[in-house]
Amino acid sequence: MSRADSAAHRGRAGITPASAQLWSLLGLGLALATVAPIAWMFVTTFKSGADVFSLGAPHHLTLSNLVYVFTQVDFLRFLFNTFIVSSAVTVVAIVLHSMAGYALARLRFPGREIIFLAMFSTFLVSLPVIIVPLFLVVKTLGLLDSYGGLIIPSVFNAFGIFLLRQFYLGVPRELEEAAIMDGAGYWQIYRSIILPLSRPILSSLAILFFLANWNAFLWPLTVTNSKSLWVVQVAIVSFQGQYSGSWNYVIAASSVVTVPTILLFLLFQRNIIESIKTSGLK
Repeated sequence: MSRADSAAHRGRAGITPASAQLWSLLGLGLALATVAPIAWMFVTTFKSGADVFSLGAPHHLTLSNLVYVFTQVDFLRFLFNTFIVSSAVTVVAIVLHSMAGYALARLRFPGREIIFLAMFSTFLVSLPVIIVPLFLVVKTLGLLDSYGGLIIPSVFNAFGIFLLRQFYLGVPRELEEAAIMDGAGYWQIYRSIILPLSRPILSSLAILFFLANWNAFLWPLTVTNSKSLWVVQVAIVSFQGQYSGSWNYVIAASSVVTVPTILLFLLFQRNIIESIKTSGLK
């Protein structure tokens, strides 16, 4: 497309050069506002305690903050707990949510729409609203202060079921009809046809689940009491009380926790965006 054709296209779309520059500046401002706190956190990780709140460059770089976090605090244990919980929730949720999404999208059974609407309505209920009854249920089941109490309640999330159901509604029925004619049952269709087609959205959903549980705070804080079961977010909050004046250690621990999430997003951001774009409402 020539420059003249491009300008004409922008003119028909109501986009003038001035408005395009305005939107570019707005996007740049939002990007800077998002990245600046993260950049400041990483820089502060290598500052001494006296320079934590200074806005300029550090007088001298130091690794003492990171050394302290990994040697004087059992931070590797907290990272291990977070990884175990996030991985377990992700794997179990992907398996169960994909089966539930397929059943709600393809199988015909009484009450299917009612079940879907009831499940979808949980989007309106946030965790703080149900945290007390959820805590009582977990306590009754004897799962307090255990990996089970951290993992099992986090598996059930309407977001994954809803997203997968919308994706499965877009799968051509001809593929299933051909498999049925060949004598395949629903389980074989799900395993041999649906799952291979679902790999892009399942991988994206797995990343979203992993990141959400990696950064979880409220439920792990509520259900755990033993320090050996702390996840990283709970541990960082405890640093603020334990080392009330040592914000350099708090920021160093926060930087360590942030690195895996940034790397995952940078590696798989295209998959995340594309899966959400292609799984919209029908």
